[in-house]
Amino acid sequence: MTTSGAALAPLPAHVRESLQHSFADISQFLDFDDLLPLIGEFGAYQKLLFLLMIPFCFIAAFIYLGQIFMTLPPKNHYCHVFELHTIKTEEERKALSIPKEADGSYSQCKVYDANWTHIRSDVNRPNKANTSWPVIPCPGKYVYNIEEEPFFTATMQFHWVCENRIYATYSQMAFFLGCVVGSLWFGWFGDRCGRLAAVVSSCAIAIVGSFITSLSNEFSSFATARFIVGLSFDTCFTMIYILVLEYVGPKYRTFVANMSLALFYSPFTCAMPWLALLCGHWKRFSLLMSFPIILALFSYCILPESARWLVSVGQAEEAIKILRRVAQVNKKTVQPSVFDHFRNSCRVFYKEEIDGRNFTVFSTFRRHRLCRHMLLMSLIWMAMSLLYDGHVRAGSVLDNNVLIIFTIACATEIPGNLLLILTLDRVGRRWSSFISTICSGIFSLIAAKLSSASSMIVAAIVGRFFANISYNIGLQWAAEVLPTVVRAQGVAFIHTLGFMAMMTSPPIIYLSQVSMSLMLSILGCVGIVAGILTLLLPETLYQDLPQTLSDGADFGKEQRIWHVPCCGPGSHRHRRPRRIWHTGSSLRTLSRDEYRSKKLHRNAIRIRASRASASNRTSIPVRTDESIEDEIEEVHQSYKYDNHSKI
Repeated sequence: MTTSGAALAPLPAHVRESLQHSFADISQFLDFDDLLPLIGEFGAYQKLLFLLMIPFCFIAAFIYLGQIFMTLPPKNHYCHVFELHTIKTEEERKALSIPKEADGSYSQCKVYDANWTHIRSDVNRPNKANTSWPVIPCPGKYVYNIEEEPFFTATMQFHWVCENRIYATYSQMAFFLGCVVGSLWFGWFGDRCGRLAAVVSSCAIAIVGSFITSLSNEFSSFATARFIVGLSFDTCFTMIYILVLEYVGPKYRTFVANMSLALFYSPFTCAMPWLALLCGHWKRFSLLMSFPIILALFSYCILPESARWLVSVGQAEEAIKILRRVAQVNKKTVQPSVFDHFRNSCRVFYKEEIDGRNFTVFSTFRRHRLCRHMLLMSLIWMAMSLLYDGHVRAGSVLDNNVLIIFTIACATEIPGNLLLILTLDRVGRRWSSFISTICSGIFSLIAAKLSSASSMIVAAIVGRFFANISYNIGLQWAAEVLPTVVRAQGVAFIHTLGFMAMMTSPPIIYLSQVSMSLMLSILGCVGIVAGILTLLLPETLYQDLPQTLSDGADFGKEQRIWHVPCCGPGSHRHRRPRRIWHTGSSLRTLSRDEYRSKKLHRNAIRIRASRASASNRTSIPVRTDESIEDEIEEVHQSYKYDNHSKI
């Protein structure tokens, strides 16, 4: 074996010949990321896609938060005694039939057990209850003070209070069960039939589910309707979110990902409780808020199909049509030869990586590093989802003034998303996620220890602020780590696990009936554990999205756990590794076929091309014999080679 500083042995003739062949043809292999600077990374077309996210952000806000307001518990209620309905005043009925608690207030869940028919017919009936009468749990319906309630909820109509209050929790768990099934189904459907087909289908299901919700008259029908709505939740927004991010350049992805949430999604979440208040009744709310979803059905005529997906299924011509339209709208002139090169590259790519193979999310578990990334991202996303959903639902139990507290808590998403725009492309995904998730956990634990109600609310809202940041980073991070060929299924799989974690959120919030501190302590511990795990994932800042399983397996292989993009020698935003391929393989481990693979060296042309101004480029730089020899020498100098190694 050679030692450090020893002279490198000359490359064998067949190795040099293979490298010459690869580098001579490198300009013939282009992938989607190579074309983005040529057709426009964030031009008029991408800005139009950005604006088209508005209806989908509303859909996501309504589907996710609507169920919370439909099942809000009433502030005050007492047991309804039918036999006493002839008594005119409410105070007389309560004084006669409802026992008092230790603090002097009327019990919300108990009633005196008396012969009310006899008492009602007695001309000398008492004005107050006899405290010696036996007390029992309320056997039937309840009376609610409608004037104290912001609107009439399903909880009030179905009497999900006292011993039946768990039914509201069950109905929300049914929603997340639908999310689990929907993510699995539409993830597979999106990879088979296309992103747009999945989005339109999920929106249609959301409309049907919302309509059935408004017709529900008992628990089973309501829970079934929420399950149907849950089927659509993840796909309605996430698929469009990923689609838009695919069409923008890497340096604009953070802006688009977070500004869309700050400008569109967050205001809709703040408005949702007031829209429910405006509707006045949960059935009217469910029905009216579903009408905007109909607009999404027309997205099939406006939005483009994912060009990356089209390439991955061998439909290069359709992808090129879309790319030409993008360039035309962005007023970019691209040489026809570039699209010819791209077409040939797609043909080679499809033949070598896709044709005859059926990639699924489980394909990621066959590559050691990709499997590790998948498992880590799954665990982290589960924790982030539970942390975020827990804090969202905590806003409905922290204080009686639900509308104000909930609006303030949702408003923290706006500065959180704006902060990400300023910092995420400097600090990176990994450390931003670590800091925000840890801070959310810490403030949740602080809130759990505070005795003052107002101080607890403030600390919990700060925890919600950091949970928002953490969740939004994870939403973007998961889509960047996974390769294109399994991206839709992979993200759907990860989100499915996240929804499974969210299914535990309603029971955790239900613990607030026992102890508010216990609820917040659980959320705090989840945040701290998730924050530590984020340091084990690769940084994706300024990296090209992996397309094949090999790309995904080698992604971030040269990174170190302490790597921070804005610090150290690698802080320059356009810096790329010196080595011209990023498969992580050394010369001694590559086969001769791999030497000849244009796919292996496709990043070389991107590195050279990035040195030119993207706005003025319409074609790919020409290769020369001198540049080819320089690149072969670069390969030779980048790796230690052993005379005795067998290739």
